[in-house]
Amino acid sequence: MKLATLKDGTRDGQLAVVSRDLKTAHIADGIALTLQRALDDWSFIAPQLQELYEQLNAGKTHRSFDFDPKRCMAPLPRAYQWADGSSYVNHVELVRKARNAEMPESFWHDPLMYQGGSDDFIGPTDDIVLASEEWGIDFEGEVAVVTGDVPMGSTPAQALSHIRLLMLVNDVSLRNLIPAELAKGFGFFQSKPASSFSPVAVTPDELGDAWQDGKVTLPLRAIWNGALVGQPNAGVDMVFSFPQLIAHLVKTRNARAGSIIGSGTVSNKDAGKGYTCIAEKRCLEMIADGEAKTPFMKFGDTIKIEMLDANGKSIFGAIHQQVVQVGQVGKVGQTAASR
Repeated sequence: MKLATLKDGTRDGQLAVVSRDLKTAHIADGIALTLQRALDDWSFIAPQLQELYEQLNAGKTHRSFDFDPKRCMAPLPRAYQWADGSSYVNHVELVRKARNAEMPESFWHDPLMYQGGSDDFIGPTDDIVLASEEWGIDFEGEVAVVTGDVPMGSTPAQALSHIRLLMLVNDVSLRNLIPAELAKGFGFFQSKPASSFSPVAVTPDELGDAWQDGKVTLPLRAIWNGALVGQPNAGVDMVFSFPQLIAHLVKTRNARAGSIIGSGTVSNKDAGKGYTCIAEKRCLEMIADGEAKTPFMKFGDTIKIEMLDANGKSIFGAIHQQVVQVGQVGKVGQTAASR
């Protein structure tokens, strides 16, 4: 099942069911007005959404319309919880190595995780609006899951059953603001502006054999200014699966329906697979040549993040955004999604 939230002038948008091929959609107002409402009563509402999904795919609905990602908000425009992990320890190790710092051994068995801002997500084709290029603008391609209620103390095996949906993420980072924030000892805040998510969220069964042991075993493609810069496999070198990340989250607290848990930047040890964030490319340059040469994003730059199935078909739709300076929205030219 594939679900989207369409812009309707409200904070939480309108829930819609989207066809498997991402070509048509159907408003789900007769079932649930919002995705959060569906998640709150998933066992009752999900079967109804699934029935509508099957009818839509069979061409048996009478109110379907062409699906347009530009009409989409984030599947959850705001969420009760946004916790981002760092499952790809290779990425962490590269960052440490680039600044000649050793990585603690504990990072291999105790996940890193931070709590991000969840009150204001942006849609898959919305501009990334920022004030300064000097902040070091970077994209970060990730996979995320959305949970139902997860009781405190749940094991990874138990957590797996509470995963409701999966999405793609662009966890925008402001790299030049990060060092000073981390030096305070309290973690990310200003250096993590609003994240964006794929046009649709999908149930795990939509991934078929690519959903294995709580991991998505498909490449995540990052296309920067029209050039493919990375396609690492999200299931390779993922040290902590999503069930393990969820279990880490709920060690001392409950997680409520609608909680979003991110994988962290998808990264493979095989550098030939490229990168899904500029910082990783710069770290490799530092290690090899002693200096970073690849610049961070500039105003007018575009980023496209997408995952294709074994047949080359888009699963989640694409995150496709342009970086725009505050006050210049709509003045830079074509939007990313129209390029």
